Amino acid sequence: MKFRRKQSSPKRFLFLTLLLLLIAGSVGGYVLFFEGEKPLIDLEGTNPFIGQNSVIMYQITDAKSGIRHIRISGTQGAVEKEIYSKTIPRTTYKGSVGPREIHNSIDFNAKKAGFSDGKLTLTVEAQDFSLRGWFQGNRTVVNKEVIIDTMPPKIQVLHTEKYLSQGGTGIAIYRISDQQAEHGVELAGVFHRGYLLGDGRTDTYISYFALPYHAHSIDNLNIKAVDLAGNSAVVPFTTVFKQGVQRKDTINIGDGFLDRKIPEFEQYYPEMQGQNIEKYLYANQEVRKQNNAKIKNLCKNSTDKRLWEGSFNRMAGSSRAGFADHRTYYYNKKPIDQQVHLGMDIASTKRAEVRAANNGIVKYADYLGIYGNMVLIDHGQGVFSLYSHLSQINVSPGDSVDKKSALGLTGTTGMAGGDHLHFSMLIHGTFVTPKEWWDLHWIEVTIEAPIRESKF
Repeated sequence: MKFRRKQSSPKRFLFLTLLLLLIAGSVGGYVLFFEGEKPLIDLEGTNPFIGQNSVIMYQITDAKSGIRHIRISGTQGAVEKEIYSKTIPRTTYKGSVGPREIHNSIDFNAKKAGFSDGKLTLTVEAQDFSLRGWFQGNRTVVNKEVIIDTMPPKIQVLHTEKYLSQGGTGIAIYRISDQQAEHGVELAGVFHRGYLLGDGRTDTYISYFALPYHAHSIDNLNIKAVDLAGNSAVVPFTTVFKQGVQRKDTINIGDGFLDRKIPEFEQYYPEMQGQNIEKYLYANQEVRKQNNAKIKNLCKNSTDKRLWEGSFNRMAGSSRAGFADHRTYYYNKKPIDQQVHLGMDIASTKRAEVRAANNGIVKYADYLGIYGNMVLIDHGQGVFSLYSHLSQINVSPGDSVDKKSALGLTGTTGMAGGDHLHFSMLIHGTFVTPKEWWDLHWIEVTIEAPIRESKF
């Protein structure tokens, strides 16, 4: 008997081993083919407002067996309609047999789909390749409430500019039916945001717009409004183009000037290479581009309220250079560069006091390349003034200033050969001629009178 029991031990061991393998295989197969992790659905990219032509954006992830089926539907009242459906074929029989992530956007025309303006429930369903749920897979359903709005905003034009010169400023005054819409004047593809007038009316807006100094015509000029659902309304208007006066000037660059200026620029732009003249050209070209790009960016977010009053003050002193002067730079009697001067240079005495031209909030007060020590003031609704080459700055960003506020003292910082103030005006980041803003008659005819007349 003992002998027989010893003979059966290997058989029992083999049996137990096979049983354990069978159990392990069953457990492994169940874990592999019957995994229970549900897909994840993200609808954050879908606009809660659906316009005439919109998109449904979704992202679905499944880290285990992969995505097998996607269905998107819409429900409005008792009506439910399928918007999109896709079944993904199996690619393999082990591991992740379907895609682990799908990020997609579906064009959606609500009217063509049979829905009307109002509330709509979007439903996105996703199933994976798991064999759970009687081989139907794990299923996730996500709903999102949206508003269908296919009606574009209504624009009523009250005033548009009659004449506009190169480097000039114009305005448009209008009413809009949808106060949540983004609106303003579009000129040659550049958008100039509109602002509430602030005179007690709650539906009347003003947009200041600028014609660049280098424009040779006025193209694609309109008032545009785009609502939250993406519906747009466009009202074109015409303005007579006037040629501006632009001088040509020459500037001689000497070694003495380079010896004084290059060390200043090297502190801020150590990447400059070569001889002094090469470093100068880098500053006059590349640094100038960088500086102007930063200024444009600073002018993107203007305060909604108009802060300025009346004409802008001009600092006392003689004019040394005008707006849009086309300059040719010479070194050793040879032309080496060409640039356009985007402001007015005013000189009186050394370290003369510089005051704010009008009421506003200091947006920038620091060193900025060719402009040297510079102050930028936001006067509200897209109107800015700039003061550069200062030897001293007395204000900080965020300070409120008026026409009596001392911003600093004139100097020679930046690309300045002698002590003076470089003064610029900008509309939504586009340089315009300061002469208009210094002129009380221009302010009255171009801005104040149309605002008063638009009330009737």
